[in-house]
Amino acid sequence: MVNTGNFSSHVYAVIMAGGIGSKLWPLSRKRHPKQFLHFFDGGTMIRKTVERIARTVRMENILIITTKQHWRLILDSLPDFDTGNIIIEPAVRDTATCIALATTFIRKRDPDAVTVVLPADHLVHDEERFLRTVEKGVCLAREKQGLITVGIHPDRPETRYGYIQVEASLLIDDENNDPDDDDIALFRVKTFAEKPDIATAEQFLQSRDFWWNSGVFIWHVDDINREFQRSLPDLYEDMQNVHTFIGTERQESVIEDVYSWIHPVSIAYGIMEKAEKVFMLAGDFGWTDLGCWDEVIKVGLGLEGRDMDGREVIMIDSNQVFVRKPHGKAVVTIGVDDIIVVDTPDALLICRKGQSVDVSKAVEVLRREPGLEGFL
Repeated sequence: MVNTGNFSSHVYAVIMAGGIGSKLWPLSRKRHPKQFLHFFDGGTMIRKTVERIARTVRMENILIITTKQHWRLILDSLPDFDTGNIIIEPAVRDTATCIALATTFIRKRDPDAVTVVLPADHLVHDEERFLRTVEKGVCLAREKQGLITVGIHPDRPETRYGYIQVEASLLIDDENNDPDDDDIALFRVKTFAEKPDIATAEQFLQSRDFWWNSGVFIWHVDDINREFQRSLPDLYEDMQNVHTFIGTERQESVIEDVYSWIHPVSIAYGIMEKAEKVFMLAGDFGWTDLGCWDEVIKVGLGLEGRDMDGREVIMIDSNQVFVRKPHGKAVVTIGVDDIIVVDTPDALLICRKGQSVDVSKAVEVLRREPGLEGFL
């Protein structure tokens, strides 16, 4: 069991909340992305993420990093959240930049911090095991003085995720580790792989030494800073400059200036692939990133023949139909099978089940076509 409040005051959590979730269009939009949607009873995805990690990391040590247009949505979801723990990115510059900025703020506050990095929009079924995995990762980050990531064992050849290739599992000999956690395997990482095509994903699945990259990372601020200095030296120097001005009247202008010339780069490509000491903990806690409508259906956040609010739809000679619609609107399907219908006041999505990952292609068309960007 997780012992609430027993973690060190030097443990911090960074929740990345700047994404858009384009594959869940038309419900997820630029102005209201998926981490702020009510997929669950009792709150938004970001609220669930904060409540989950707050069971083991002190609330005052939880930071959320997001963009200017979304920070008010954080307060809508978490009205009691400390606004001083919200870090604003002037623009989206991918995960390496996001993590570098958050690390700089934490290092300014606590040079001995261990940081847990989390996406804001993932679903975890077994929270107890997830938190045990995080706690073990924090202990190992200090012991190994390397970078810890969490991998998910794949059950299909998925092309939407990055992958982690590992060596044989390591035996842990640490008297401070909880013996109840011995079944959480630790691996040394060989390499990271970007999102593959379907043939490569099938090879990864057959090899049995590739895991999905969950996007959860754990490290001491000194260790991740060392890797930024070695692999992304320009970004490292920029963040050294930001560090100097945190807490001053020039903080915002300096960050905006730095972001005006930074090139986007992912943490996997920019840091993890090149890092000298990387380890992976096996994440066996029922994980999904809810990255598309097929995933929403798979995990049971909608019922066949009903919309997600429980209001009836009428199906005639139709099977395996998923509908998400506004309140007070009737939907009738006749003679159709295996489709997804997502209706909003200004946009309608109809696609075959199994193809909802292609919604992002439609979003790209809307982005390029004159006059259609308002639907994003």
